[in-house]
Amino acid sequence: MIIGNGLIATSLKNIDSGNIIFFASGVSNSLETRNSEFEREFSLLKDCIRQNPEKKFIYFSTVSINDQSKQDSLYILHKLNIENYIKNTCKNYLILRIGNIVGKGGNPNTLFNFLTTQISENRRFFLHRKAKRLLIDMDDISRFLALHCNTIKNETINCAYPYHYDLKEIIQEIEKQVGKLADYTEIDEGDFYQISFNTYFKSFFTGINPDDYLKGLVKKYI
Repeated sequence: MIIGNGLIATSLKNIDSGNIIFFASGVSNSLETRNSEFEREFSLLKDCIRQNPEKKFIYFSTVSINDQSKQDSLYILHKLNIENYIKNTCKNYLILRIGNIVGKGGNPNTLFNFLTTQISENRRFFLHRKAKRLLIDMDDISRFLALHCNTIKNETINCAYPYHYDLKEIIQEIEKQVGKLADYTEIDEGDFYQISFNTYFKSFFTGINPDDYLKGLVKKYI
């Protein structure tokens, strides 16, 4: 059973199962501050767990939970509250903390979509010099789950290609693909934090180097 209709939910259609709840619905804007939005997700999640106590529950959280500079963010506090509720309530769960997802369509404010739009439409933007980001192909989420969702139980796993991309690396590849140069002003801001990766994810991407993974995303989705 898939709950949601965004990028992640769409990628899961080929592995949908009556024995698993894929909870891919909820607050997607990390800058959200309205309690009503957080309460809506939490209420729906509680109902799903209560109505399906014997099914495996898979929740999609965010790697930003690891960012110490965002620990007071309402969005991060909300995600942590949900993670803790799942851990204390579900008999069989898997929490995936997702990196910056790349796919067709979806939220225009995701990193990849934002940069692609700014460059393609010759819009000027600010580049945070210190920022680095983790990327993940939407299709890699479903491929990983197809392999491991039945074997991994009661764990919280960081879900992204295990390499921190400098924003300029991403921009340069998008420039090549769209045939335009980005128009940006560098500012001395941004965040970067190290996270650990489960052996499942390290082995999942064995043999794929960072340059090839990024080039593959750009060619696939632009």
